[in-house]
Amino acid sequence: MALKGVRVLELVGLAPGPHCGMILADFGAQVLRVERLGHHDPKWMARRKWSLALDLKRPQGADVMRRLCRQMDVLLESFRPGIMEKFGLGPEVLQKDNPRLIYARLTGFGQSGSLSKVAGHDINFLALSGVLSKLGIVLALYERTQSGKGQVIDASMVEGTAYLGSFLWHSQNTVLWSQPRGQNVLDGGAPFYETYRTSDGKFMAVGAIEPQFYALLINGLGLNCDELPDQLSISGWKEVKKKFTDIFAKKTQAEWCKIFDGTDACVTPVLSLEKAALNEHNRERGSFITDDDDNVSPRPAPLLSRTPAVPSNKRNPLEGGHTEELLQEFGFSKEEIHQLNSDKIIETSTLKANL
Repeated sequence: MALKGVRVLELVGLAPGPHCGMILADFGAQVLRVERLGHHDPKWMARRKWSLALDLKRPQGADVMRRLCRQMDVLLESFRPGIMEKFGLGPEVLQKDNPRLIYARLTGFGQSGSLSKVAGHDINFLALSGVLSKLGIVLALYERTQSGKGQVIDASMVEGTAYLGSFLWHSQNTVLWSQPRGQNVLDGGAPFYETYRTSDGKFMAVGAIEPQFYALLINGLGLNCDELPDQLSISGWKEVKKKFTDIFAKKTQAEWCKIFDGTDACVTPVLSLEKAALNEHNRERGSFITDDDDNVSPRPAPLLSRTPAVPSNKRNPLEGGHTEELLQEFGFSKEEIHQLNSDKIIETSTLKANL
């Protein structure tokens, strides 16, 4: 397969990390999944992976990890920034042992910026970005470096969408989806995973699934957990959602941001594309770029430490603006180019000054 011979060490995490590891495993990589001792994490996306239970909090466990990483091509971790360094397993340590190691860090808000160390879930990340990220295909290019041969890529958008939804397929028979559509934890049924309108007609996204995050949400809303139905009591969700709706409607989006910013309540503003580019966290990370025509677009992601993408800020080329230059580069003579132009086989364009 395309990634045969590639060794990946995946530190168990929530859905995005295991899904990434599953893609690598599906295409032939040997993926070693490091499990937490005694946690029995869901095996929703563990197909074709190997499993190792290891206590990274103890020095002996960290030493085992270091030895493994000396023979790995990729390390995939999705902890909050600073956790791996706390274990003594940060990139400066592991890449000193193995300079060829690709150290992949998957987080919601990135390794830097004012939100980098706060909690969040999909609904928060989508709210802050304004767009869904796209999945790029590099498998065929990598495999070609091994075999020297090209191949055909049959990319179906239906299958790609289904593949991105692997978490839904693997969790469909769990408590997450036990109720009718629209009445479950992640589809708008739960009051703690929902969007709420503010007094100025904007919205806040709430993704406080874990009980410790839910407690911070309740505190920020000025409520008392003891006076509300249990968080996971489905029969009480309608009542709680009504309370949340009424409370969020009493303050502006900016006021709620001031209350919840920097907390682990998993509450973020729902931003338009224009506002996303102006958001403080996104500006700190340079998440959006502006070209010479003042058009704003997302910076290429992910951000590589040694060989980052360098997007061009120049205006888009005119149609045929590089025709002659490209044909010359590929060996066409000036005479051939002139004849092609005369025969109207090609077209050239040059930027004309406005007088």
